Amino acid sequence: MADIAVKSGRVIDEAAARARVLTGFKFRDTAFRWLTLSAAVIVLLLLGGVIATLINGSIPAFKAFGFRFLFTNVWNPATGQYGAPAAVYGTVITSIIAMVIAVPIGLGVAIFLTELCPHALRRPIGTAIELLAGIPSIIYGLWGLFVLAPFLQQHVQPLLIGLFAKVPVFNILFAGPPYGIGLLTAGLILAIMVIPFVSAVSRDVFDTVPPLLKEAGYGNGFTTWEVISNIVIPYTRVGVLGGVMLGLGRALGETMAVTFVIGNADVIPTSLMAPGTTISAAIANEFTEAVDELYTSSLIELGLILFVITFVVLSISRLMLMRLERQAGR
Repeated sequence: MADIAVKSGRVIDEAAARARVLTGFKFRDTAFRWLTLSAAVIVLLLLGGVIATLINGSIPAFKAFGFRFLFTNVWNPATGQYGAPAAVYGTVITSIIAMVIAVPIGLGVAIFLTELCPHALRRPIGTAIELLAGIPSIIYGLWGLFVLAPFLQQHVQPLLIGLFAKVPVFNILFAGPPYGIGLLTAGLILAIMVIPFVSAVSRDVFDTVPPLLKEAGYGNGFTTWEVISNIVIPYTRVGVLGGVMLGLGRALGETMAVTFVIGNADVIPTSLMAPGTTISAAIANEFTEAVDELYTSSLIELGLILFVITFVVLSISRLMLMRLERQAGR
């Protein structure tokens, strides 16, 4: 009887110990779930706070101008008349120029590093390109103002003006005196800043392609280009598109580098070589000078418009990614 009692006591102790361990696991899981939930809620609250601040700050300008703010091309603090088209136009055009230049170059860099570059050089070249993403934007702005703009003014812009002088449409886009600064220079600076993002993300997703797929392509007689175009890019298109959209988001919101080289003129130029402005550049340049409520509110409404543009672009990219994932059966 004594042995049975001892064994019963051990069983009870083991069950209690197991219950304590399971309770500890459950407590840690619950705490971890609430911790991650809290992090997500904090981010959403911060985002909501930013939106509420922008909307609240924009109310005076919206009351004064309504939707005319979006369509009236005027920005005159002396008369108290403000409109967003010039800044919106500059933001969109410089971002388009940047992506047109940065996407093919960034993809080319990623393809070279993953498919063609000798293994010994992949890491140093990849690291050097990624370091470009860490350079402060004001450094790009200074370099653009003192090096790139004079070079474009003396060598590139006169060449473009002469080359497209008799080509319809292009003779308008590349017309006027070569200032050096302007929309084209700002787009080039943005492209240089965006390339590391596109190439780094694309290189990482290219590395995820199973070697067996590429070997099967080479085994069937594919060339390197055919393997890349028929296997690598289709397999990684979702990730590549994500990298492109990441770069576009950077281009839309870049401030200091653009402010240095765009010319900061509140006009809608027809020539890409003429000075213009962007939303972020206008806010950075004029916020300290905004002494009255309507002026400040107009700048805040510009910020709200930039937020909406970025949100729409990222939403469209997310929808495209979801569509691609459905088509891939994922």
